[in-house]
Amino acid sequence: MLPWLGEQLIPVFGPFRLFTSFLFLAGTGAAFTAVVTWYLLPRLWSRLPTDHGRAYAVGAQQSVGKPVGAGLLFIPVYILACLLFVPFGVPFVAALACVLLAALEGFLDDRTPGGWSEYALGAIDLGISLIAALILCQLRPAVIWLPLVKTTLTLSPWIYVPSATAMIWLIINATNCTDGVDGLSGSLAALAFLYLGGILYGVVGHQDISRYLLVPHYPDGASWGLMAFFMVGSLCGYLWHNAYPSAVLMGDAGSRPMGLLLGMLVLASGNPFMIFVVAGVALVNGALGLVKVALLRFLKIGIFSNVRYPLHDHVRHAQGWSNTQVMVRFVLLQVIGTPLLLILLFKVR
Repeated sequence: MLPWLGEQLIPVFGPFRLFTSFLFLAGTGAAFTAVVTWYLLPRLWSRLPTDHGRAYAVGAQQSVGKPVGAGLLFIPVYILACLLFVPFGVPFVAALACVLLAALEGFLDDRTPGGWSEYALGAIDLGISLIAALILCQLRPAVIWLPLVKTTLTLSPWIYVPSATAMIWLIINATNCTDGVDGLSGSLAALAFLYLGGILYGVVGHQDISRYLLVPHYPDGASWGLMAFFMVGSLCGYLWHNAYPSAVLMGDAGSRPMGLLLGMLVLASGNPFMIFVVAGVALVNGALGLVKVALLRFLKIGIFSNVRYPLHDHVRHAQGWSNTQVMVRFVLLQVIGTPLLLILLFKVR
């Protein structure tokens, strides 16, 4: 809305061109989501369901009785910010609808005693992931770029859509599994969105820089970058209240739409391997546990039998790490790892 309004008002008063500046929109939108989320959460979380703990999770009793499902509060704030500050079109509005749908799915799971079955949640996640992949592809050939090579690769929709669906489904569930320590999932996701916002806005969304780094230029990259920055703002407002010891939990209502958006933004960057760069710790923490369970349940193959998953439960149980140590150390690993991997991704080609 603001970019459109700025274009209409520039002839009347020149300084309104500020409304068309992506840098202004990124800063203002992120601040808006942070402040509004920070302000609204303590005033509305009494209306949320309460946490009942998780079986076999280390320290699960510490969360019992706390409001859960905060994602249902900060996701609408995020969507409002996108509608106000992003130069939107049909793909962006449809993407926001998917994010809202994932938040509603998660909230219904949060408020159901015992939660929904894993298979029901997995099937719904798969359906939403498929819709998201179709939105990104729009049934047209997709141009992607890969590590170590300078040339691009064009994928037909028949290859891109199933592959993108599987990747989005995986990161939704990996992000959800990471939500078990105060501040962990939100902090790792905020880092991932911050890095992705910079890549979408300043690299693939910038014609000159993308040409210099020999990567494709995506005209919508900067708009996707704004959406990443706004989620950073929302998570900062949430983490203010979720820092140890937490007063509120995001629940599936936050982790599932967060993972969905993360997967969509990675695909919008044009390089699906970017997920390992910006969210590698979350994947190792959560996704390997999914692999372990799937192999044991469906193929009767037992691996990592001495490792508890999610990995944050293992280090708390076996290594005696505190919640604060888990959060800080996992975040530090991501902070250090991502810049190193970005150098390999952009310069070793």
